[in-house]
Amino acid sequence: MIETGLYLIPVPLSDVATDTVLPAGNTAIVREIKHFIVENVRSARRFLKKCDREIDIDTLTFYTLNGHTRAEEIAGYLEPLKAGHAMGVISEAGCPAIADPGADVVAIAQREGLRVVPLVGPSSIIMSLMGSGFNGQSFAFGGYLPIDAGERARKLKEMEQSIRRLDQTQIFIETPYRNNRLIAELAHSLPKQLRLCVASDITGKNEKILTRTIEQWGRMKYDYDKIPTIFLLYK
Repeated sequence: MIETGLYLIPVPLSDVATDTVLPAGNTAIVREIKHFIVENVRSARRFLKKCDREIDIDTLTFYTLNGHTRAEEIAGYLEPLKAGHAMGVISEAGCPAIADPGADVVAIAQREGLRVVPLVGPSSIIMSLMGSGFNGQSFAFGGYLPIDAGERARKLKEMEQSIRRLDQTQIFIETPYRNNRLIAELAHSLPKQLRLCVASDITGKNEKILTRTIEQWGRMKYDYDKIPTIFLLYK
């Protein structure tokens, strides 16, 4: 029987068998949890069935935590944990609380002295950095670039300065259907000698991690639209 705690349960990044990216120990823990805080109930139920078809989904309790959840609701989700029951946090893909609303409930658990247990699993941010050839000692994840053109240009300038001043890898993402436009924009606006790594479909059957200079990207043909992708910049 597992100890009481808030278990942060990673989910595959792509449509692969869970045992190819998650350790068997995760499934053993999942089988014992009856209360889950999830980003999407339907996909969480599907994930749990992929972990073990014998799990009785109808006996489980799900609490939805996403960008629309009110802050005052979140603390109440932890009542089963306070009562001594193990709970799990499941996001849509990858590791809970990393670029994910699950961070909000983890923060509450930490403030209230409740046990938090992160489990091993794939993170597209870390795996992209591993495969980029860039500085893994100092790096920053900036999330989405601003939509406004002026703010976007300022953000890219800040990132370029951090690369040069701090020797720091810059990591960011874009809405998948805008990936091609983003690469074209970077190739047009950034110094030609900077290097851009485009890491797409991490752990999937079409995974590709490609590092080239901005100048080289400007001459290349590519198609990353609608594919989950991480972007990294470094000198």
